[in-house]
Amino acid sequence: MARILIVEDDESFGQGLLEWLEFEKNEVVWKKNGSEGLDALNTDNFDIAILDVEMPLMSGLEVCKSYRDKGGSIPIIMLTGKDTVMDKVSGLDCGADDYLTKPFHPRELTARLKALSRRPSGMVPDTIVVKDLSLNTQSCQVFKGGKEVKLQRMEYAVLEFLMRNAGKVFSPNDLLNAVWTAESERSPETIRTCIKKIRDKIDDSGKDSIIQNVHGVGYKIVAS
Repeated sequence: MARILIVEDDESFGQGLLEWLEFEKNEVVWKKNGSEGLDALNTDNFDIAILDVEMPLMSGLEVCKSYRDKGGSIPIIMLTGKDTVMDKVSGLDCGADDYLTKPFHPRELTARLKALSRRPSGMVPDTIVVKDLSLNTQSCQVFKGGKEVKLQRMEYAVLEFLMRNAGKVFSPNDLLNAVWTAESERSPETIRTCIKKIRDKIDDSGKDSIIQNVHGVGYKIVAS
């Protein structure tokens, strides 16, 4: 049995979660807006929290980030009605451990809860490191050899996606589908321009780029 906090403003959906989790023999506390949810996280003890992304007063992303910034370490699952990679990346960047897109089967939630409960306590990864390049997913900062590198929003999103998947090759269309939101700007040339700008900011002069071209396929971060 786990002690679980639900923060969900939808009455019908929240009631369904409450009944299912109690049926599964958990102790459940349900808060109906982000502000009350954050207060509960900061003043009570839970084994895990389930946060809806879109809520009144404070979004689930704001609740998660505020809780993590104060050192909170319990596992957090984010719930959303959206299903884009950038939405998921935003949730993970704020410190969430997992992400579920509505609608989902209650048994999938149970499986995710069990998986998170098996993680070591306090394990909240917030830094991705490849060679001398590090990316802090909490603060959205990038450091090269310990010195901060300033990136534009989409440059950061492309670099983070490649670093999270170091060693894997992605075509320009893969990257567009993963991180791009402005339909009018979607083209392989946009990706090529973005990659060039990132390289100009993070690569060492006279050395091979950490972002490698795979001829006829796409790009990858060289992990070693």
